[in-house]
Amino acid sequence: VFGYWIELSSDGIPYSLFAYTALLPWTFLAKSLERSGQCIVTESNLVKKVYFPRIILPLAATFAGMIDFVMGLFILIGMMIWYGIVPTMNLVVVPILMVCTIIIALAVSLWLAALNARYRDIGGTIPLLSQLWMYASPVVYAVSVIPEQWQPLYRLNPMVGVIECFRWSLLGTPFPNSASI
Repeated sequence: VFGYWIELSSDGIPYSLFAYTALLPWTFLAKSLERSGQCIVTESNLVKKVYFPRIILPLAATFAGMIDFVMGLFILIGMMIWYGIVPTMNLVVVPILMVCTIIIALAVSLWLAALNARYRDIGGTIPLLSQLWMYASPVVYAVSVIPEQWQPLYRLNPMVGVIECFRWSLLGTPFPNSASI
């Protein structure tokens, strides 16, 4: 829809590959937020009966998404072969970018888990917040569509730099602005 009818710019890359490359880290983040934000409430019986560091629950919920990420990476490699895009040596940066995504996911999900344990209504807003954050990130569009005067504010979103670096490392797009990193 975004690439065909709305004709959003994909910086010369096939739109399905452009969008999927951004969806890979974004899906990891969104699923981590959903699982981690709910984990203390859903495991409340365990938390009340056994003493252990409660931070383990959000950590485990976040790292569980790594399997999905790796499987999605194989699909992305297949799509790159299909479209004839050869990865560059920048591919070695992907593990570092994944660590950045994990840190962002943990930072936000620890706050959400604590807030959700205290105020149960937060759990219902996590999917909405994730979806709004997705549209505020360059997942379905390129950063170049954001007007220049809004770029400094836009780059405060921590996922802008991560998503742009994923595209740079996997698809060979230009290196992102250092302010977003």
